[in-house]
Amino acid sequence: MRNKKIKKISFIAALIVAVTIIISGFTRDQKLFQLNKNLDIYYSVIRELNSFYVDGIKPEKLIKTSIDDMLSTLDPYTTYIPESEMDNFKFMTDGEYAGIGAIIGKHDNNIIISEPYEGLPAQKAGLKAGDILKKIDGKSTENMTTEQVSNYLKGKPDEIVQIKIQRPGNKKPLNFKITREKVQLNPVPYEGMLKNNTGYIYLSNFWKGCGDEVKNIVIDLKKQGAKRLILDLRSNPGGLLNEAVKIVNIFVPKGSEVVNTRGKMKQWNSDYKATENPIDTIMPLAVLVNRGSASASEIVSGSLQDQDRAVIIGSRTFGKGLVQTTRDLGYESKLKVTTAKYYIPSGRCIQALDYTHRNEDGSVGNIPDSLISEFKTGKGRIVYDGGGIIPDIKMESLTMSTLGINLDQKFMCFDFATQYAISHKSIPSPDDFEITDEIYNEFRNFLKQKNFSYKTVSEDVLEKMVEIAKKEKRYNNAKNEFSRLKEKITPNLDKDLNENKNEIKKLLTNEIVSRYYYQKGAIKATLKKDKTVDKALNILSNTDTLSSVFASGTIIKMKKEIN
Repeated sequence: MRNKKIKKISFIAALIVAVTIIISGFTRDQKLFQLNKNLDIYYSVIRELNSFYVDGIKPEKLIKTSIDDMLSTLDPYTTYIPESEMDNFKFMTDGEYAGIGAIIGKHDNNIIISEPYEGLPAQKAGLKAGDILKKIDGKSTENMTTEQVSNYLKGKPDEIVQIKIQRPGNKKPLNFKITREKVQLNPVPYEGMLKNNTGYIYLSNFWKGCGDEVKNIVIDLKKQGAKRLILDLRSNPGGLLNEAVKIVNIFVPKGSEVVNTRGKMKQWNSDYKATENPIDTIMPLAVLVNRGSASASEIVSGSLQDQDRAVIIGSRTFGKGLVQTTRDLGYESKLKVTTAKYYIPSGRCIQALDYTHRNEDGSVGNIPDSLISEFKTGKGRIVYDGGGIIPDIKMESLTMSTLGINLDQKFMCFDFATQYAISHKSIPSPDDFEITDEIYNEFRNFLKQKNFSYKTVSEDVLEKMVEIAKKEKRYNNAKNEFSRLKEKITPNLDKDLNENKNEIKKLLTNEIVSRYYYQKGAIKATLKKDKTVDKALNILSNTDTLSSVFASGTIIKMKKEIN
């Protein structure tokens, strides 16, 4: 009851402030009066609660809750960052922190090492994926959250952290002394040469410095004989706008428009152009995207598409056309606030969701079809705004099967890879390693030994239908039909393993190869059977096909198909 009261009070206070800020039709003085009036009321509410609430309050928690509730009425990118979260914020923008260099996760109520990064303290000390973290500096991890364990593993560079782990396959626990280091994650976890003299770059994030990193890699790949290039931005969530501009600049002439931003205040209106001499403006270039490609990824892919510089291959991108700026609030806290929208060279904004005009229930809908406009690329190809970047060459959007999702969520592939690594000291190189039928059958038996089972969404729906039918006293009339339907939709593990064999083999390849060759090796292994990469290789090698992509008048996506 107490929590409900506090939440209700904070929500009301936040709502008052939010509504006041967006009121239109007032003069500047009237708006300022309304703002000051409601801020004074808000302060009074907190003061009165602190003085008289029966059980006492935690002002910091109460105020943060009210701020978060207020900002949630705007968009998901406008957020309050207290001092306690500044390290995480810095990591999200720079890919930098001080720690041991490992991803951790929770599995069977244990905190485990999910992946040690190659060349960083955890891997150099000998920690392995699957290790269970038991103690950190003498503190038991039992009942700790992953966030708490992560905070204990982080610290100042050159400090020693003592870790006790239990390794699968070992009876006795192992102790490690690991020296924390300043960790700068590489935004390009893999680059290399593919067939047909094609260079390949996988960019995972737009962290600080990634523009120069990609530039140097392009130069190096050209020295290795690259005549074509694939830039993989699939599942890249974006990051720093300036880094996106630098990457576009690698491929377009100096002075070319890359992107411009337009906001409420003139200070947020900026035109971003290529300011340096490019590395290569004629090399055939493909950019790979998918639904997880967002923000800066869409600036790069969209700008190169608008300038007819690259063929975009994959599935439609996320559709985030909003720009955020951080503002200092004092006491080491910040406000990350949406200050502008960005527009790529054709003049379009690719924002997909309309946060300004919410539905009556508060939900957010897509930009309405009536507001979607037609634009043209430099060569006259027709493109549209309001729905992400539509690829020139569309590939089927890959969705994981229900079986694959359950195997991932229940750590089945992860645990099998851990067990496999215990019994196999080495495996072939990532180029040569394959999940043979023998290995796949081992995995099949492993699942049965673990008594693995799972439910489909259709099973859940059927169970709810049965419950409703019983309440309505209609179940007995349709009992036989329900039973037959249940029999048809109940998972058959052997059957599903056969039907989803290629997908599961890919999951197993990623997990097993990463045990021996880490992230770089896992990416290299999965590229061998990547249909989107194969498509890019074929298009870049066929001059006629590539030319047809950029033909004047081409309609990249019909307007009516964007919904």
